[in-house]
Parts: sequence; C-alpha cells; structure tokens
Amino acid sequence: MSLVLYYHPLASYCHKVLIPLYENGIDFEPRLVDLSDAESSAELLAAWPVGKFPVIRDTLRNLIVPETSIIIEYLDQHRPGPVRFIPADPDAAREVRLWDRFFDLYVSTPMQKIVGDRLRAADTTDDFGVIEARVNLDGAYDMLEPHLASRTWAGGEDFSMADCSAAPALFYAECVHPFTPSYPAIGAYFDRLMARPSVMRVLDEAKPYFPFFPFRDAIPTRFL
Repeated sequence: MSLVLYYHPLASYCHKVLIPLYENGIDFEPRLVDLSDAESSAELLAAWPVGKFPVIRDTLRNLIVPETSIIIEYLDQHRPGPVRFIPADPDAAREVRLWDRFFDLYVSTPMQKIVGDRLRAADTTDDFGVIEARVNLDGAYDMLEPHLASRTWAGGEDFSMADCSAAPALFYAECVHPFTPSYPAIGAYFDRLMARPSVMRVLDEAKPYFPFFPFRDAIPTRFL
C-alpha cells in the first residue's frame, strides 16, 4: 500500500483528510500517532519535523505531503476518483479554495482556541483570548448564514475540498459555540454534511476517543 497516513481519529484536521480518502475509496495505511509516546512522535517528526498531523507519505513516489489543503489537492491530482475536490474551472476552483481557507482560519482556529484553553491549568487560562475567539466565531457564522442559504455545498453545487474543511470545523464548533438554532442555513448545511457517508464513517471512528474531548458533554447525542 503506497499511501501512509499519520493521523489521530479525534483530530479535526485529520477528519478533513479522511473525508476525501473515504469519498473516493482510496486505499491507505493508517498510522495512528500518539503524541504522548516518544516512539510514535519520533516517527511523525521524522516524516514532518513540524510535528503536526495529518501527514501523508507516498512510498511509491518517495514523497511526504503535509498540510490538509495540500494533501487534498495532491489526492485530487495523483489519486483521482469520482469526486473531484478542486473544480477544473479556475474561477470555481478559487471559490472552493476561498471557503476551504475560511473554515480553517475563521471557524477551526477560534474553535481550537476555545478547546485548547479548556485543557490549560486553571491559573494559565486565557479568558480574553476565549472571548475574542467566540466573537470571531459569531462573525464567521454571520458571514456563513447568507452564503449557505443560497447553495447546497460551501463552494457551490458540488461537494468539494471546502466541505471537507467545513465538516470537522462545524462539528466541533457546534460543541464549543453552537450555531443552532440561531443560524438555520448553517444548521441545514451541517445536517447535509453529517449525512454524508464519508463524514459518518469519520465520526464513527472518532467515537471511542470522544471521552478525551474536553467538551465531550456538549457533543450532540445523535453522534454518540
């Protein structure tokens, strides 16, 4: 098997890459990374010294591919399947890349700030940073609501890389700073995402690790 994926089933950015792998039935060897284990961490660092996952190793081409959006574009180019995640049309591709970055930067980043703060010791929490993150999420929701009211998927009428980014971002954001029921268009889009078989599979594989999520009590019961 020529593709090796270094990942963890609970990590949102790993979900983003697992979705296209499952969408197109791409064979890969899952290599679960335990950051608390020196040997496991060393293997990840040897592949990508930045030390962040997911990372893909393509043994056939002797190549390391890091960073989620780059990985998805790489899969689209070298492991194409029935679902294309970057449209051929340049204008449509730019739209997909825009909303991919939007979900990463303006939903995932503040969401992870809130999650990370919950993991801190009580005397090291960043209350101002959390307030700022919640304000930023509200701003992102305000932009997403009219955008999603007029389309099926984030980048248009076809499922794309933007939706791979949106699914984990919104899943965890709903737990830490809910958008339902105040944003019905986002809620309807979220339901479409969660009904996607690839997304359902990713969440099903994450279930055993949900107890380690610091907002586990806020995970909607339909996902438990």
